[in-house]
Amino acid sequence: MKGDEIPDQDHIARYCRATQAPGGEIQATAFFLREGEESLSVNWMEFLSCPNRESEIAQLRNIYFAKLNRVAAGAKIAVLKVGETRQKVLMESQDRRNLKVLHNPEVNDPSHTGIYNLKPDYQLLIAELILQTVLEAYPAHR
Repeated sequence: MKGDEIPDQDHIARYCRATQAPGGEIQATAFFLREGEESLSVNWMEFLSCPNRESEIAQLRNIYFAKLNRVAAGAKIAVLKVGETRQKVLMESQDRRNLKVLHNPEVNDPSHTGIYNLKPDYQLLIAELILQTVLEAYPAHR
């Protein structure tokens, strides 16, 4: 439901544009807020109710293709565990940043979620900490 906090044991996925993953290596810039955004867009993987990770990734590819109309060959899907990411940022950021990961469904993307409490201050440090918690990366292109 909109605004629900995602459980720490659950997983989220971030679509990383090809320019954010040169040579297949995801960069911290994949976790920067864009101008005017209040949250970092991710997808709540357990919400998809798939039997396994392979099915979740396939469903995410379909969602990204439908939303973006095209997915670049070098784009990646970064998978993170909510609790590990929140804990890493809380313990290692200069201001002990407490991230909120909240369900924010969209019409064509019911698993859409946002990472909140990211602000322009310390953006590079926070993005680097989030990057360090990436568990897996998959090609976003079908």
